[in-house]
Amino acid sequence: MSNEVKKIFVVDDDEMLSMALEDYLARKTNCEVQIFNTGEECLDHLNEEPDIIILDYNLNSVKKDAADGLHILEEIKKQHDHIKIVMLSSQDATWIILQTKKMGASEYVVKNESAFEKILSFCESA
Repeated sequence: MSNEVKKIFVVDDDEMLSMALEDYLARKTNCEVQIFNTGEECLDHLNEEPDIIILDYNLNSVKKDAADGLHILEEIKKQHDHIKIVMLSSQDATWIILQTKKMGASEYVVKNESAFEKILSFCESA
């Protein structure tokens, strides 16, 4: 990874996962990481021009009326098509992966024991 500091948004309603991912990326990269618990919060901060957004597929476990990850992905791409988006989900169905890629996600990572390493690899190559 270059010396350039990348700005990464982590958008996930799982606070523990978000904090663990933030800590992992902070230790392994030269990145500035911001956490958002809802997609709506992320959309409110797009003017900060993140380089990468790590976006959970399901975002309504805490706030039941929160928009899902697909809706947020669509909104981000409408406003800032250049931002790279990594969809992060426990869903591993092929049709869901293909749907997110078709909608503009740069990468899709399944939440499992190697998820953080895959995200790190993407961030380093982006």
